[in-house]
Amino acid sequence: MNATIIEKEISVEPAAIRAWAEGRRIFIELTDSRIISFPADRFKRLKSASDEQLKQVTVRLNGYALRWEDIDEDITVPGIVAGNFELS
Repeated sequence: MNATIIEKEISVEPAAIRAWAEGRRIFIELTDSRIISFPADRFKRLKSASDEQLKQVTVRLNGYALRWEDIDEDITVPGIVAGNFELS
């Protein structure tokens, strides 16, 4: 009897372990040790937020979302990593 081994590539979406704002940029440290950033102006609510409001970012949903309570904004981390932004 011949046994066939099928290898599956396991893809795990990166999650955030921390997030912060510096000026008008949002930074995210991912579980795979990468640090990525994007301009806040790529999202409508973040664009109109003050620098102080941007600093109030928290990591939610086990690292799969960013939340700004004060401006009622949620953004998914996999979406950011994929480059899915509201505004171009």
